[in-house]
Amino acid sequence: MKALGERAVNATKTRTTVDFGRSALVLRIGPLTSVRLGVRTTVTCLVLLLLAAAVAVLALGTGEFTATPAEVLQALTGEGSRAVRLVVVEWRLPRVLLALLVGAAMGLSGAIFQALTRNPLGSPDVLGFSTGAYTGVLICVVFVGRGYPQTVTAALIGGIATAAAVYLLSLRRGVQGFRLIIVGIAISAVLSSVNEWFIIKVDLQTAISATIWGKGTLNGLGWAQVTPAAVAIGGLTLLVLALGRRLQVLELGDDAAAAVGVGVERTRLAYLALGVALIAAATAVAGPISFVALAAPQLAHRVARTAGIALAPSAAMGALLLMGSDFAAQRVFAPTQLPVGVVTVSIGGLYFVWLLARQARR
Repeated sequence: MKALGERAVNATKTRTTVDFGRSALVLRIGPLTSVRLGVRTTVTCLVLLLLAAAVAVLALGTGEFTATPAEVLQALTGEGSRAVRLVVVEWRLPRVLLALLVGAAMGLSGAIFQALTRNPLGSPDVLGFSTGAYTGVLICVVFVGRGYPQTVTAALIGGIATAAAVYLLSLRRGVQGFRLIIVGIAISAVLSSVNEWFIIKVDLQTAISATIWGKGTLNGLGWAQVTPAAVAIGGLTLLVLALGRRLQVLELGDDAAAAVGVGVERTRLAYLALGVALIAAATAVAGPISFVALAAPQLAHRVARTAGIALAPSAAMGALLLMGSDFAAQRVFAPTQLPVGVVTVSIGGLYFVWLLARQARR
């Protein structure tokens, strides 16, 4: 008996470590709090952010007035010639910062909705939330005027109203991702017609401005939009992080989430509200830019090889995609500057067709 007991103790000692097939870093914050970071996920985020920063430096230094990367970095640190600082910091830097902020917000929002629907087609532009936010902004521009506080409020109201309509029309024996997508596509088509009607009814100058902005553009934006956008998107991101890993639990299914003590409907509504708020904040700045929210989470998932949709890589990928697309919109067809939405639609359309074909084969 004593020998058997010793063997059991030794066997227990040899099984103290479990290999889950994925390396992780554990950061301890105080005696009771720790954060577990996947090594590949962390490296992926760093690489994506470095690539986005490289494209940003390239965008800051190219154009009619050119500057070397060294001169750009000097201007960002307050050194260098006055002319370079004027062009790089005052004229070009706000657009670059907004591209990174809006892209990250769209990637994060897309990751939330794809995780909630458990479907790669479940992005805010496909579900109609971007279109609803655009409808709210159009109503605000026509009847109130355009300013970031007004447009972001109108975009939020339009996005939430659209999300509520999609959610309620899909709420039959529980919310299912495929039904949510179908209802969202239908409501998006209706709202697109409403938006066209608004554009027809307004004066010519407002109609031209609304049409260009409706394609999704960062043209003409400056420091006046950077601070409120950073506050809104940064605050919403912190709220998403405050919910912890509940989104990953929801991906396991309602029954599994409820079994571990997660309030399914309450948590789903919280993520739904935050996802709509993120896309509304992005739409209020740059208009309804398509396909970034759709493609970023899936590309990040494939690069990072995560078990499900990961929030941080999706945000980093969104920032890189929009930064690269805006650089192409400015430089490829120079001296003409295209709305960035034209580039994202051209690239994203091909990705959408590939994704539909892949889903059909399954």
